Amino acid sequence: MSEGDKKTPISDIEKRINQLEERKKNLVRFHSEKERKKRANQLIQTGALAEKYFGIHHLSIEQREELFKIFSDFIAKNKPDKFKDKEE
Repeated sequence: MSEGDKKTPISDIEKRINQLEERKKNLVRFHSEKERKKRANQLIQTGALAEKYFGIHHLSIEQREELFKIFSDFIAKNKPDKFKDKEE
């Protein structure tokens, strides 16, 4: 066995560092994907509720936006405190 065949402690540590960095990237990617799916699910549920309570299933996207614009100021001004964002 020559000198080059032996693993040095430094190469083992560098390998472990690379493994941990890859694991960190995977965890960040997993968390981002999980948050993205959660957000998409909330948007789908919100759209379903809007269709249910406002009866807008027959309207185009442009018509829905126009309708929402009409009521957005009223809702923002009359929103009960318990539904307000904590930053408001």
